[in-house]
Amino acid sequence: MAKTHWKNPDAPCPTTPWNEITPGLWMGGHVWSDPGGEVRPAVAGDEFDLVISLFARPGHGPDPGVEHLVGDMPDAPLTAAQLDTVRRLARSASEALDAGRRTLVRCFYGYNRSGLVVAQCLVDRGASPDEAIALVRRERSPWALHNTVFTGYLTTGLDTAAPLADLDPLP
Repeated sequence: MAKTHWKNPDAPCPTTPWNEITPGLWMGGHVWSDPGGEVRPAVAGDEFDLVISLFARPGHGPDPGVEHLVGDMPDAPLTAAQLDTVRRLARSASEALDAGRRTLVRCFYGYNRSGLVVAQCLVDRGASPDEAIALVRRERSPWALHNTVFTGYLTTGLDTAAPLADLDPLP
């Protein structure tokens, strides 16, 4: 499997496995740091009805019988196809919320890729991009969505950003 996360030495390990952003919509990662500073695995069991993973690691759940959608992608500029995956997964999260299903969206740390999908879900549900970004940062971590390319996708709009993503840069 291709490496889809990068170690940002400036970003601290999250202090919780996941956080509730809005009722029923959770955001998290595959690791977290306990109060003593020890990095622990964040393993989803059956506490969620739907788990959406932008990074997947064996042994991190969810339990059998829990719906699991995987859209492996980098914490880096995305292709048009990957942005379409973000839109599809955000719609899946929104539909799950409408059905009253507890939903977790996760990546490695639970900051950028999961933040992009959660924020897009919030935008789809009526929030402005700025409101969605602020809510994700307030409820998960100030480090959430520190990837400025991802906040650019949100403020530009994924419908506009996707067709532009695969264009060659000017010489």
